[in-house]
Amino acid sequence: MHRSYQSILPTHNKLLQQRWDTTYYNEHRKKVQEARPMVDTKAPQTYLHLHLKLKKLQLEEERLATIERDNRILLEKMSYTMRTRGRVDNRNNYKYKSLNREKRIRELLRVTQENQEILRRISQRRPEYNHKIWEQDWKTNQEFMENIAAYPQEWWKKDGMKSARTARSTTSSRATPRTPRKTNDNSKKAEEEKTETPDNKSPPPEE
Repeated sequence: MHRSYQSILPTHNKLLQQRWDTTYYNEHRKKVQEARPMVDTKAPQTYLHLHLKLKKLQLEEERLATIERDNRILLEKMSYTMRTRGRVDNRNNYKYKSLNREKRIRELLRVTQENQEILRRISQRRPEYNHKIWEQDWKTNQEFMENIAAYPQEWWKKDGMKSARTARSTTSSRATPRTPRKTNDNSKKAEEEKTETPDNKSPPPEE
């Protein structure tokens, strides 16, 4: 069997060379199988304390226990109230007491007195300017202005009122048609008598 073995390198004993080559090959295959990759492609390691938070679960259980205890106490109180028709004292006879009440009263009195004093001084103070003199001066100035003015005061308003009145009268006359007036018989007779005076009578025809 070893005689038919063809060695790559020249050798004087094919049997030993075959054994050596087989040993080298087996060691190589073993190293290949046991070789570790340079890049770690495995999934990251999972930690139990990150996914299962025991502290949070404990707090949640404590909160639920507290709620359950409060509900039970409230239910007992309600049942006791329903059985005994309720004996609740809703009266409150507590009087509000302030430690600095007297001080605040004194401060309020002081402010009130100061305000009254200021009001008295303002009311007793005489004015520096006399409005009656101002009004008399203004009337005098108005008279002077009327005397030296070429047109009367507020002439544009008067003209505007006149033009408005004339416009209204013209529009009313255009809008309403005129109707002939009916004269009485007495007025007609009076007009005829006036026209037929003795001077204007025609002479009687000659025979």
